[in-house]
Amino acid sequence: MFPSVDGRLAILAVLPASFVVITALKRFIRNRQNKLPPGPVPLPLLGNVFSVDTKAPWLTYTEWAAAYGDLFFVRLLGQEVVVINSQHVAEALLDKRSRIYSDRPYLATVDPFGWSVVFAFTGYGDEWRLCRRLFHQTFRPDSSLKFRPMQINQARRMIANLIDDPQHYHSHFATFSSSVAMSVTYGYQTNHRDDPLVRIAENALAIGLAALTPERAALLKAFPFLLRLPDWCWGSSIKRDARTSTNHMREMTDVPFRHAQDHMVSMVSDNLHRMEKINQASRLIFETALKKAAVSAIVGSYETTTSTLMTFALAMVLYPDVQRHAQAEIDSVVGRDRLPTFEDRTSLPYIESVLRETLRWQPVAPLGVPHVTTSDDTYDGYFIPKGTIVMCNVWGISRDEKRYPEASRFMPERFLDVNGGLTDDNPAGYVFGFGRRACPGRYAADASLWSAVVTMLATVEFSSAKDDQGKVIEFTPQFTTGITWYLVFLYHSIFPSLIVSSL
Repeated sequence: MFPSVDGRLAILAVLPASFVVITALKRFIRNRQNKLPPGPVPLPLLGNVFSVDTKAPWLTYTEWAAAYGDLFFVRLLGQEVVVINSQHVAEALLDKRSRIYSDRPYLATVDPFGWSVVFAFTGYGDEWRLCRRLFHQTFRPDSSLKFRPMQINQARRMIANLIDDPQHYHSHFATFSSSVAMSVTYGYQTNHRDDPLVRIAENALAIGLAALTPERAALLKAFPFLLRLPDWCWGSSIKRDARTSTNHMREMTDVPFRHAQDHMVSMVSDNLHRMEKINQASRLIFETALKKAAVSAIVGSYETTTSTLMTFALAMVLYPDVQRHAQAEIDSVVGRDRLPTFEDRTSLPYIESVLRETLRWQPVAPLGVPHVTTSDDTYDGYFIPKGTIVMCNVWGISRDEKRYPEASRFMPERFLDVNGGLTDDNPAGYVFGFGRRACPGRYAADASLWSAVVTMLATVEFSSAKDDQGKVIEFTPQFTTGITWYLVFLYHSIFPSLIVSSL
């Protein structure tokens, strides 16, 4: 005798619940049999999600590192997460065991927000390798050397904009940060100010970056119905943000790509010529990978370089002695008859230490981009299960008081030895990521930052804004949060004024 309709519905209702219970039971038994890294006690089902500051989770993880060590375990709803809090452990796992740690986790916010076009979030496999190869052909260390004249020229153009219109320094930083990547990738020359493609990139990044953290992705994974709520319903803002973000990301991908198709000299156009020699099926795969590599160059250059330059400006305002010391070194080495060039870089160790300290002081990506394990692993006696999200707490590394005494202070001298030479400690070794997923544009980004920093120090002075009575306007730096840590100045009330120094 067949069960009734109600009976069949009851069976269908019980099956998913049984699956969840069985999966949780298997996980519990496995974890009891293996020693997981230490960590805070999770709540049933919810895990540690309500104990984490979702706006700045790296602050929570840094506090927990003091209690649980350089490698600890947390649970975000149903997701197992391991947090790395030292460069040594990160290198041991992400570099030396990259075969296991090179994949990306499923983040429930990537596709709805249109960010699948950025290959930093692509899973480890053939598509990622093709994207990486296309990117590496243009931005590998030896190829990046030919960008240096352009980087110096763009830095000087930025200075002209800063002197002429100092209040909109963020816009000038963004134009500079995007100019090299847009020229190399798409053959596009940015306008001196208010460039339309730079504005497209700014709009695209404004929404998406805040949604791409594992903590926020876990919430959407747990409550996917939020993407199906009517627009008028409470809680539907995430759906509207996702739709807006997708439209902006599509625009940022397609508009410059069409420009490149009409120009002959760029990463995109060069590879489009190569596509003519392959069959139609391979051509579609190749074009998709090329678009991802190209838009990733724009996302990476815009966000990281602009944010770092904003941090540099803040440091110069808050630590004027550092600014004066740096300017004195330029005057003594370069003189006042010309501007610095890359040939001067090795002779300017204090400038180099300023750049290193800028990277360390307020790291742009405090948790980097998360990895995920592709198989079980054991490290230092601790079991790390397959499918575990692995995050490197860059913020925690940068705040290690044993390595960086008075870590919250901006102190470039920490990277100089007693003879005034540079030490072997370079924060670029951890702020640009680890292993096979380390930032492939690191060397071009480093050169762009150096050219901007040294040119600004040689030509302008940063100081606090003053009111009508000549008193300094006190302000508290504000940051946006997400997968990046982005400094924001409020233009109408608090911004550093830029004063031209005599050359």
